[in-house]
Amino acid sequence: MRFVVEHCKLCFTYMFISNDYYLERMPCMKIAVAGDHGGFRLKQEVVALLEKSGIEYQDFGTFSEDPVDYPDLALLVAEAVKKGDFDRGILCCGTGIGVAITANKVPGIRAAQCHDTFSARAAREHNNANVLTMGQRVIGPGLAGDIVAAWLQAEFQGGRHDCRVAKICAIEKKYNCSSR
Repeated sequence: MRFVVEHCKLCFTYMFISNDYYLERMPCMKIAVAGDHGGFRLKQEVVALLEKSGIEYQDFGTFSEDPVDYPDLALLVAEAVKKGDFDRGILCCGTGIGVAITANKVPGIRAAQCHDTFSARAAREHNNANVLTMGQRVIGPGLAGDIVAAWLQAEFQGGRHDCRVAKICAIEKKYNCSSR
């Protein structure tokens, strides 16, 4: 089923609404995607948006709503982004919290849980977030599409934000070295 309301479009059968402006102007990048059973449907909607936008991605699972442990999937995506195999990662679970906590344990990963477009843009522009996390039980599919589009399109602004991100990296380095 397809219909247009103002400038929004219903995509595929996923009831996934995303702004056409974003769909037409997505940057070229590789995205690692994963979600646990609690975020499976939301992850599928993210995959549909990436496919429609022509963005290269790899789906790290899960591939059904059978129970799985979110730390396993979040680690796969975080490590793939850290290694440079992917430009960014997107993780989905029930709330977006568990996958964010897990991904942020990997040095160099800045995972941001976002449930609105303002936070998604700010996560990229101010914090240089390289992993986006969302909760299927928190947001609907239409908003999720707008969040993904806003986050993918935003770029790190640098400038006054450089020193803040550098301080985050210094804290990470300090505690990673002391825990060995």
